[in-house]
Amino acid sequence: MSPVDTDGPTREASGAHPYGRYLEEFEVGAVYKHWPAKTVTEADDHLFCLLTMNHHPLHINDVYAAQSQQGRNVVVGPYVYSLALGMSVSDISGKAIANLATEALSHPAPVFHGDTLFAETEVLEITPSRSKPDRGTVKVHTRVLNQDGTLVAEFKRLVLVPKKQV
Repeated sequence: MSPVDTDGPTREASGAHPYGRYLEEFEVGAVYKHWPAKTVTEADDHLFCLLTMNHHPLHINDVYAAQSQQGRNVVVGPYVYSLALGMSVSDISGKAIANLATEALSHPAPVFHGDTLFAETEVLEITPSRSKPDRGTVKVHTRVLNQDGTLVAEFKRLVLVPKKQV
């Protein structure tokens, strides 16, 4: 029996879809529209709330939420962020050495059970490392839109990415 190839470059050499990008493969101004989109279910939202011990009734109590300004349950913001971050991995950080920072996270509009979320990420800056020539950082801006095109979340992050092996 042959050993299993778990190395990303080896799998990609076989014709597998590339996962993430090397530093040289990013271009300032490029916008990656991540696939697939995700419809948020009540079960997704409640499980995330319970796993993270966020028991705010706006997220898990229909009666309480019905009396809120939204009139219904609102999906918990950290789940929306986590979902969008995960949706971006195959395009942005799939080869990352580390995620270094997240900044300017905002939720300009609520997400409700049944909304379908789409994410896209724009490359803002690419900076080769001065101390380690095999890597650099990529700063990106991710936007999350619902099925109506409403911006429901956005954030910027800084990712440490390797250069291609020569």
